[in-house]
Amino acid sequence: MLFSSTTFLFIFLPIVLLAYLITKKELHNSVLLIASIIFYAWGEPKYLAIMLLTILVNYYGALLIFKKPEQKKLYLFFTIIINIGLLIYFKYFNFLITNFNNLFHAEINHLKIIMPIGISFYTFQALSYVIDVYRGECKAQEDIYKLTLYVCLFPQLIAGPIVKYIDVEEQIDTRDVNFDNVSLGIKRFIIGLAKKVLIANTMGAIADKIFIQDPDSFSSPIAWLGAFAYSFQLFYDFSGYSDMAIGLGLIFGFRFMENFNYPYISKSITEFWRRWHISLSTWFKEYVYIPLGGNRVSQGKILRNLIIVFLLTGIWHGAEWTFVIWGIWHGLFIVLEKILNLKKYDEQKHGWLTSTIRHLYCILVFIIGWVIFRAVNLKYAINYLMNMFGLLELEPGKFLYKTSYYLGSMEILVFIIALVCSTPIFKNILEINYKPQKALINIWLLVLFFLSTISIAASTYNPFIYFRF
Repeated sequence: MLFSSTTFLFIFLPIVLLAYLITKKELHNSVLLIASIIFYAWGEPKYLAIMLLTILVNYYGALLIFKKPEQKKLYLFFTIIINIGLLIYFKYFNFLITNFNNLFHAEINHLKIIMPIGISFYTFQALSYVIDVYRGECKAQEDIYKLTLYVCLFPQLIAGPIVKYIDVEEQIDTRDVNFDNVSLGIKRFIIGLAKKVLIANTMGAIADKIFIQDPDSFSSPIAWLGAFAYSFQLFYDFSGYSDMAIGLGLIFGFRFMENFNYPYISKSITEFWRRWHISLSTWFKEYVYIPLGGNRVSQGKILRNLIIVFLLTGIWHGAEWTFVIWGIWHGLFIVLEKILNLKKYDEQKHGWLTSTIRHLYCILVFIIGWVIFRAVNLKYAINYLMNMFGLLELEPGKFLYKTSYYLGSMEILVFIIALVCSTPIFKNILEINYKPQKALINIWLLVLFFLSTISIAASTYNPFIYFRF
């Protein structure tokens, strides 16, 4: 069930809110747990068992680690193996079979496996819980219902942010639901909904029209248009969903970490990853990079650790070589910036020209990365990039469509809005504490909600990219 669907907005969410409001505080967790299970089972009821199995494995694994510390390494090992094993089977098994067949000229048949929605997110959450218990950073949760609520809480179940158990442990037991938080949550949800429906979907329609064609079927400017459109689609799709998740969390008394902080204003790829998908970056930092030695080892090992982290980041996103290469692409620039010590360079003051050049460098790197990320395979990605840079032999007479096919007046307007809203300009306006302005903002939010719901009702195009992950 999508947050940006009429079923969620006008049936599921109102019923859950009503049930939450009319029940006693002691029953709030039960309401949310039942709602979360229904929410997940709505689309794929048969895969609910996989999520519940994950919860059971981590529930008993953490209890054994906590109660039998002398054998905790063994219990941690088996718990991690089962978690990763389930993830590999459902997400990567056929990818491994394909590459095995290609490498050894074998003919092993693929299995009919459909990846459970959100498995990458809830598996990482469960792993963080077990590892934190192992480290002694939190106690094992003896109430299985509370642990189940943590893993499958519907606002962040299928697309994050990836929430650590220690960050919401107290909130599961005692949380304050008040007017200010509910009001803030509703506003945040509406902003996220508008980002998803009005901007991401518009950009996605442009990108899909371009990426569905062969790279030699359109001109280089159209190739750049597709790359920019997809870059905006991905950002507004995922950050919009994160906004909706954070907003829903506030409505029910939970505070989730921010997941995006205007990544497209970055001046280095290192900065970009401090601003993009923050919960995933934090997860890999705390559970992979630091255990490998982090910054406490030699320069060579630091660079090795960074490459490993970004290789795993690419693999986490999907079972395709495009994702692997995309992860390595970012990792190489992180390593390069580490070698050049750009962090020290960031602390120094430089003129607008240097700042602009660095910003353009960062944009170029992540846009090339998004083309690789979006491409159906590596061959398509290479040809698309060659087209962008004028290196692909093109026959203008074979171009299928003119620019007007992709860009109308509405699309141009949305492009401008997407560009402006990818900077903190509107955020700074929203934070101005001025009563008349607050009233205007509330009216503006109502208009956004109205336009979003009209768009949802009128269009059948409502994809969500991160369902794939």
